[in-house]
Amino acid sequence: MQVRMADLGSQYLRIRDEVEPLVLQVLASGRYILGEHVQRLEAEVAQACNARFAIGVSSGTDALKIALRAIGIQPGDEVITTPFTFVSTAEVIVQLGATPVFVDIDPETYNIDPNLVESAITPRTRAILPVSLYGQSAEMRDLRQIADRYGLWLIEDAAQAIGARHYDQPIGAFAHAATLSFFPTKNIGAAGDAGMILTNDEQIARKARSLRVHGMNGGYYYEDIGYTARLDELQAVILRVKMRYLHDWTERRRYHATLYRALLADAPLQLPVVRPYNYHVYHQFTVRTAHRDALREFLRERGVESAVYYPLPLHLQPAYRFLGYREGDCPNAERAAQEVLSLPIHSELTEDQIALVAQSILEFAQTEAIAV
Repeated sequence: MQVRMADLGSQYLRIRDEVEPLVLQVLASGRYILGEHVQRLEAEVAQACNARFAIGVSSGTDALKIALRAIGIQPGDEVITTPFTFVSTAEVIVQLGATPVFVDIDPETYNIDPNLVESAITPRTRAILPVSLYGQSAEMRDLRQIADRYGLWLIEDAAQAIGARHYDQPIGAFAHAATLSFFPTKNIGAAGDAGMILTNDEQIARKARSLRVHGMNGGYYYEDIGYTARLDELQAVILRVKMRYLHDWTERRRYHATLYRALLADAPLQLPVVRPYNYHVYHQFTVRTAHRDALREFLRERGVESAVYYPLPLHLQPAYRFLGYREGDCPNAERAAQEVLSLPIHSELTEDQIALVAQSILEFAQTEAIAV
């Protein structure tokens, strides 16, 4: 039996009869960019996330870049963020000529530690950019209080967290804007790249809509230097079908997490820690062990895929050496990078597959005589 980290083929077969006629309709329509389905998807995602505005763009990375541009981030500014995330979070800051300021993480949730944020604020700080990692909201309420205290913008990178809740509020509720990724393996994924910006701020929404189309302000008039970052109709129509399944697929992931917790209760692992005020959507089910690499190889030999998100924090990556960070600057992120391991959690898993994963982990612990 093989257990994969994602099974997009099986997911597609479940919704094929809904998707294919709509895709063919789009192809026959001749309208492929920013059409009716993009508008409807924006409305549907905005409603699902209780946001006033949703702006579809070409990727989660572009969503971040445009959101930062929309709040006025420019060369010389500093943006406080986490080193324990996918590279896009810091990459877009640098691309805009600003400087990412890395703040260490909470070792239990892997999200940025709000208790360390204030000490990183300088006169050049313009924004805080937390990531709601693995499907659990960052400490957005606390971060918004800090942002308001210092007059800063708060942008939530919610690429992995559509459907998550924080103090019973949806993603983006505590931020000036939140960004989504619809990369194929996300909880809701396109058949390619796609992303979205959520905001309750009309000015941010207007600016983002312009920036995604070359800075256009109607016709061939341009108020900004923008981007080619439009969401296309084919991705939108596929995502509209998948949005109908968001709740069910999320509940499947949460059920799988419950099974893992029961089966691995006695395993020598740190299981995901969920804050009581958070609703976790389990984009990843990430465990932690000092024997991570050996366990991963053991699982691979038994047909179980796993993944390491992320093996080296951004502050130590070669591309970011110019920022001057050194080993030991973010010790919690550095240790997590050596110990985290994500197990299959997607909605297409079977209980037998989850049992195999858990059984393999317990067998590894027994074989290696690893104590809890």
